[in-house]
Amino acid sequence: MTTIVVVRKDKQIAIAADTQSTFGDTRLGHLHDARPDKIFQSHESYFGLCGAAAHDLVLQAILAKNRTLDFSNRSTIFDSFRRLHPKLKEDFFLKTEEEEDDPYESSQMTALIANPHGIFGVFSMREVYEYRHYWAIGSGRDFAIGAMRAVYDRPELTAADIARVGVEIGCEFDVNSSLPFTLRTVDLAEPDAEK
Repeated sequence: MTTIVVVRKDKQIAIAADTQSTFGDTRLGHLHDARPDKIFQSHESYFGLCGAAAHDLVLQAILAKNRTLDFSNRSTIFDSFRRLHPKLKEDFFLKTEEEEDDPYESSQMTALIANPHGIFGVFSMREVYEYRHYWAIGSGRDFAIGAMRAVYDRPELTAADIARVGVEIGCEFDVNSSLPFTLRTVDLAEPDAEK
């Protein structure tokens, strides 16, 4: 599991993640992992994923082949993941089953997206949320969300500072997350620039 956070404050967007991978009872920390960074960049966005370790390589590969996808707002992100779902099944052999009574097939991944247009979360049935201030995913999410809520209104803290606090507290209390962390920032687009 993991701790991945996104924060939007003033004109800055930040995404941060821990660097531990877990396989059952085995922990792969940053000292032994040649690529411990859980954040990658594509389509003018930063992505952080939790769930199966394969999701990272699969999503990077599929995004590299589909350059026309748009991640600039909630509806375009939904449409992009809707378009990706059949490719995940056909080209990457995604198993779509979760619960028997689920209304839709699952894409089996949870993602946070940070870009100049905002911060977004995508969940297994392609639900897309846009967040006003912050959010977290992974096994350390509850600790991270609580920590970010506690410090968000402090005027001296930037989005990057708040993301750091979220990941550090997630790592302090979640056994499946550990430091160091990685962090990326991007400036929020001006409203006129989005038109």
